[in-house]
Amino acid sequence: MTNTKITSSIPKERLNIVGRKLLSARAVRERAAQLLSYGQSDRLDNFTVDMSRLDPTSDFVLRVIRSNYPNLGVPPHSRWRHFELGEFDRWGMIAGTRDWRDPVELGRAAFDLAFVSVLLDAGAGTKWAYAESATGETFSRSEGLAIASLVMFTSGAFSSDPYDPLRADARALAGLTYEELADGFQVSNGNPLIGLEGRLGLLNRLGNAMQERPDVFSAPDGIRPGGMVDMLIRQATGTGKIGAPVILEVLLESLGSIWPGRYMMGDVALGDTWKHPKVIAGDASDGLLPLHKLSQWLAYSLIEPLVWSGMTVTDLDGLTGLAEYRNGGLFIDMGLLKPRDPTALRRPQKPESEFVVEWRGLTVALLDQIAEGVRKRLSRTAQTFPLACVLEGGTWSAGRRIAREKRPDGSPPIIIDSDGTVF
Repeated sequence: MTNTKITSSIPKERLNIVGRKLLSARAVRERAAQLLSYGQSDRLDNFTVDMSRLDPTSDFVLRVIRSNYPNLGVPPHSRWRHFELGEFDRWGMIAGTRDWRDPVELGRAAFDLAFVSVLLDAGAGTKWAYAESATGETFSRSEGLAIASLVMFTSGAFSSDPYDPLRADARALAGLTYEELADGFQVSNGNPLIGLEGRLGLLNRLGNAMQERPDVFSAPDGIRPGGMVDMLIRQATGTGKIGAPVILEVLLESLGSIWPGRYMMGDVALGDTWKHPKVIAGDASDGLLPLHKLSQWLAYSLIEPLVWSGMTVTDLDGLTGLAEYRNGGLFIDMGLLKPRDPTALRRPQKPESEFVVEWRGLTVALLDQIAEGVRKRLSRTAQTFPLACVLEGGTWSAGRRIAREKRPDGSPPIIIDSDGTVF
């Protein structure tokens, strides 16, 4: 799938500047807030927004948080939570078997795992599951994808060095085959995983993209996702501190080429950015809504490895909530968002459709509203209870819980025709 060029009469240099502005969490938040403001004044074409349902939704999320974490010790939202299912810290146990030379070496390996696991985590569908031999348990959806990717990582499936399995590198990722990924994820006719080709394509393109950006991904032992740890340490210029939005911006700027069939503005690949006519910026980016769901999910999941490497990550709330089907499904199932055409919920929707783009943008803006409501009820601040904790505690679990109450298979209220690269 080739990228679509955004046409404009302005010079390419200026177009590049405008495009780069879309590669940030700030752009996601500001443009999503525009959609919500339209929704609050009943000026959207696909959804109405019933703000009288905001407080009941905040109350429901808080009940879920207290149920999941009675002492309110909520960890940040990240891929690492899935590796701790059943109070069994799989990664901690695996990492503990190795004598790491220093904290940065551990951080590089954790970066490698986070990259491949997050990029493989884009909606599994309702028919796939993974049987974990170590515990004898079977997991589906995000949890199953996490465990499957961890087992593949541990086996050395993403490493080109047979003597160092606990790593992922550009050569191995670029050469990964469909058969290897299908085998690792236990895919069969009776256990189908949606979007497997799309997931494989992401990893293959990741391998190629890293080779084109040695300034970001060079590690002492080759080109690998973990090389970004070294780059961020250099960028911290001796302070040992890095802002979470900076992590996202590095990801978006260096990996724009891995996303298939997206928009290009000048020479800038815009990633998870889609068209919506209500978004106005007063420049060539009018009508474009960035969301960057998987990239932000990855940014959240890189925070802990950076801390393990000895760094301090600041401004966690500089990232936004994630525009995915559990958070977005929560708002539909709670009646906060209502499709103008109820039959739209019965038809498969493409990720690029205005219906889905509008839903995702409203989801981001409403997550900020929910976070504010939860903090107010807990007498907490953004510093003591960041958005990452609201998501983890939180909205994601609440979305899954109410989906199970509403539908026997726990599926989201919107049927997504997914290619494995968006959700």
